[in-house]
Amino acid sequence: MIIPFEHQSQAHCESGVTTNLLRHYGLPINEPLAFGIGSGLFFAHLPFVKVNGVPGTTYRIYPGQIFSNVCKRLGVTYTSEKFSTVAQAMNKLNDNIGSGIPTGCQVSVFYLPFLPEVFRFHFNAHNLIIYGHENNTYHVSDPVMETVNTIAYEDLAKARFAKGYPEPKGRMYYILKTPPQVDLTKAIQKGIKQTVFFMKSPPLPWFGVNAIQFLSKKILTYPTKLDARKATLYLGNIIRMQEEIGTGGAGFRFLYAAFLQEAYKITNISAMKELSEEMTMIGDLWRNFAYSTARICKARTTDLIGYQGISEQLQEIYQAELKFYTKLEKIYP
Repeated sequence: MIIPFEHQSQAHCESGVTTNLLRHYGLPINEPLAFGIGSGLFFAHLPFVKVNGVPGTTYRIYPGQIFSNVCKRLGVTYTSEKFSTVAQAMNKLNDNIGSGIPTGCQVSVFYLPFLPEVFRFHFNAHNLIIYGHENNTYHVSDPVMETVNTIAYEDLAKARFAKGYPEPKGRMYYILKTPPQVDLTKAIQKGIKQTVFFMKSPPLPWFGVNAIQFLSKKILTYPTKLDARKATLYLGNIIRMQEEIGTGGAGFRFLYAAFLQEAYKITNISAMKELSEEMTMIGDLWRNFAYSTARICKARTTDLIGYQGISEQLQEIYQAELKFYTKLEKIYP
């Protein structure tokens, strides 16, 4: 069975899946609104959590939270499930497709043959939608791709049960019921308040804006505490999570700026428009950091500012983001 499903390419996988699923059920919100209402913006650097042998860095909230936050704040009834065996997970997916339910799945990009090979590495928090099943082949709407694709049973099963952090365990999620009306203003308020709380309040150095400052100091130790190859791997993963797993160029900051533009149109709160422009400038700072860091990773001899320079860039970003969230907090105190 193939469910009539409209594929739309988006900037990011989970906010894209969330947007496309909601559109399928008649709630036409765009991706920036889904990302902001879902409190998708975050930052964490976890030196004690190794992902592919290097410290974990994330520019967004934990996988699954954008979808669940958006559904809760819009009054959408949904289900999210994990499984202990491949058979259980695939049988349940087949049941959903047979019942006409397009289903979001958390997968590893390493086992997705339709992705360009350069993007296929061990990252277990990618999201896509399965909307059809025939002849042991599944029809896929991956929001980061231009068009729909197909994937074999075996590849999809491997992707859904890849090992490593975060382990998907066959996770799938789908919408059961949507309300006749939604309160976007209230949903925007809740999304912003949680983002501010997560970015400003954690007392630990590994989360929120504190983690940006923590990483800036940590980078200064790389040349002395790590060999050259490991230091390059550490730096490379930081910008890979920003450039390839993020929205490309600014680790979700541009997407959040777009959310504030949309929120301004809905709420008519002028501060949101001003803060949208400020977040765009912060996105540019992140983009400059990625450029400078990539120059170190590639051992370029020109336009090189070194570890001290990129550490100072992160300190500037820390100050800019702290100032930004302090202003954003005043909108909904």
